[in-house]
Amino acid sequence: MAEAVPRAVRYRFGEWTHTPGAGLRLLPWSSPEGKPCYLATADEDGYLSRLAGGVEATQLSMAEDLLGHAHAMLDEPKLTVPELKFTVARLAEALSDTLRVAHSRGRR
Repeated sequence: MAEAVPRAVRYRFGEWTHTPGAGLRLLPWSSPEGKPCYLATADEDGYLSRLAGGVEATQLSMAEDLLGHAHAMLDEPKLTVPELKFTVARLAEALSDTLRVAHSRGRR
C-alpha cells in the first residue's frame, strides 16, 4: 500500500512519492490549481534550480521597481481611486512573491 503524500507536494502530473522534508525547494511558482510546487534535488546547478533562481531574481527586482513607483505616487496630489487600487493590487502580488522567495530561501 502506497503512503499518502501530503497535498502540498502533489502536482498536476500525478502524485509525487518523494517524502517531504530536507532537500525540497519551494519553487517561485504554483501549480495551475494554486498549490505550491517543490523541487527535490541536491543539484543547485541543475536546469530547474537555475530557472527558479532566475525567476526569484526577476520577482525581487520587479518588487523593488514597484516599491519605487509606489513611493513616487505618494507625492502625487491627484491620485484616483482606480490608480490606488491598481497599485495596491500589484504591491500585494509583489509582497506575496517576495515572501515566497524568503520562505524558500529560509528553508535551504
